[in-house]
Amino acid sequence: MANLVDCVILKEKSEALTSPPYPGELGLRIVENVSKEGWKQWLERLVTIINENQLTTSDPETHKLIEQHMLGFLFGEGDMGSLPPGFTTQRKK
Repeated sequence: MANLVDCVILKEKSEALTSPPYPGELGLRIVENVSKEGWKQWLERLVTIINENQLTTSDPETHKLIEQHMLGFLFGEGDMGSLPPGFTTQRKK
């Protein structure tokens, strides 16, 4: 039986991640509070953020920006994490 976590994204118990997907304390916080499906949704949002802002992941400033978006998307912290007004994603079911 898979481990379950109370996912902050899905707002329900769902299959837990097996290891922290991000380094440090934030990674531990994610593995304790975000499910596999919730993390998948974050990765989809991350692609949108990178593409829409034409970011390069080799830039250390980009990592700071991505982390701000991550905190906003996953935990509702800060001003980032939402899609720009009028922007919608085409989620596959």
